[in-house]
Amino acid sequence: MSWLDQVQWDAQGLVPVIAQEQSSGDVVMFAWMNREALQKTAELGRAVYFSRSRNRLWFKGEESGHEQTVHEMRIDCDNDVILLKITQQGHVPGIACHTGRHSCFYSVLKDGQWAAIDPVLKDPASIYK
Repeated sequence: MSWLDQVQWDAQGLVPVIAQEQSSGDVVMFAWMNREALQKTAELGRAVYFSRSRNRLWFKGEESGHEQTVHEMRIDCDNDVILLKITQQGHVPGIACHTGRHSCFYSVLKDGQWAAIDPVLKDPASIYK
């Protein structure tokens, strides 16, 4: 059995993926991979996801230049979640979120409301053309 066959794919053939910055430990994003994306990620050492909205492979940074170098791939105890230890490329500090922030997890629950607490590092209009 290959390592790809050990992954517990969901009914759509996808597995959830968490991207964690290797240097800081920050969780910068959550995405999905299909079998091809996971295989390409392992082969290239670069994060390749599956975009459900576009219904195709999404090479992280293909439009923004904010690629993710993958240092390590881990799987959880149930074989149904992948953790990528990455370095976020393209900007210092790294921008993983399409909003121009370091992390997609930039809002915190305060007094019953979600509040954005992390700054925009680069205007998204200047990232995506």
